[in-house]
Amino acid sequence: MRRALWVLIVAVLVVAASWQLFQMGGTVEVRVGELFIGVSLPILLVALVVLFALLHGILLGLRWVGAWPGRFRARREASRRHDGDLAVTRALLALAAGRGEAARTEARRARNKLGDTPQTLLLAAEADRLAGRDHDATETFRLLAAREDARFLGLRGLLRESIRQEKWEEAAILARQAEEEQPQASWVRTERASLALRTHDWSEALALGAPEAPEAQLAMAAAAQETDDNRITALEKRALAADPGFTPAALAHARRFLREGSPRRARSVLEKAWEVNPHPDIAAFYLTPEVSETKDALGRAKAAEHLVHKRRDHPESRLVLARADIEAALTGRARAELDALIASGSADRRAWMLRAELEHLEQGESPEGRAAEARCLREAANAAPEPRWRCASCGTEHESWKPVCTSCGTVGRIAWG
Repeated sequence: MRRALWVLIVAVLVVAASWQLFQMGGTVEVRVGELFIGVSLPILLVALVVLFALLHGILLGLRWVGAWPGRFRARREASRRHDGDLAVTRALLALAAGRGEAARTEARRARNKLGDTPQTLLLAAEADRLAGRDHDATETFRLLAAREDARFLGLRGLLRESIRQEKWEEAAILARQAEEEQPQASWVRTERASLALRTHDWSEALALGAPEAPEAQLAMAAAAQETDDNRITALEKRALAADPGFTPAALAHARRFLREGSPRRARSVLEKAWEVNPHPDIAAFYLTPEVSETKDALGRAKAAEHLVHKRRDHPESRLVLARADIEAALTGRARAELDALIASGSADRRAWMLRAELEHLEQGESPEGRAAEARCLREAANAAPEPRWRCASCGTEHESWKPVCTSCGTVGRIAWG
């Protein structure tokens, strides 16, 4: 409304001014040499207005003609974008439907219309992968990885391809690069931890907190790969802190103390480990002359008592005591330990073999001794086997602990039992 009023006011003023000029009359004379032109003032004003309108129209026409190539290019680009967007939509539908070749065709059309944008490159790579063209997919993912604005997308695609093709070393490198691009992507860190286990990079798996393997086992595996003594010691301590009863860690740390000339500290480590998880290897090392600082069988029997006193009723404790007592010719004590173990129902083959040895020691080659020994050997044949290092995944037995099962390749599943 206000605008209409302003237009009306301006129109009234223009008409009034024009009318006033027409009422004034008068002429305008132009004389050039012999040439004389005389024009009335109203006619001159009308001629000037017409001339201005004509020049303005010519300039507008020239401007329109000059802008025509730009308008043509804009229309063509809009048409290409429209066709490209349609191709992107059709490619996405083909991918969702699992039609690899159709997706490749539409992705190729989208690249032709829109160029190599991150979106079209990703579509093309996924279409190639779905169609089974792994080489083409890898090359397209590399194009993505070469772009600053889409590097993570390319690395993610290359990582998936490497994992699918079981190129573990290459996949580990790609996962590290991907995490540098997107540190907040938690799945990349999880993937790195899994790949560290695959490539047996125990230090990295430990640093990343790989959930598939216990920390103590990873720390000991990492210590085996280290060459720096300080680092090895730190890893052994970390393993014991994570699992004080982990036998390989306790033995390794005790051996280190023994090499440093401190058998007392070695015994302390072994005693703590036995309190958590009695193991025959701990007892065997504890009762060596270097660690126990005893040279006779009676001294070893006393050392065995000291080792097991906090887990006195454990089957391994009774076996250790019985064996030490037999070696020290303390047959009465040995028989008491074995009888208690057998009565508890926890006796395995080792207990009956020790019982046979005890019968032979006490009764020699007498008929009663042979009969008792034969009975114990029969019981041993039918008794439960002794514990071993065994893979929890495939059941394969191992002579010693290892971070990886040599049979099934599973990490961190070898346990005593």
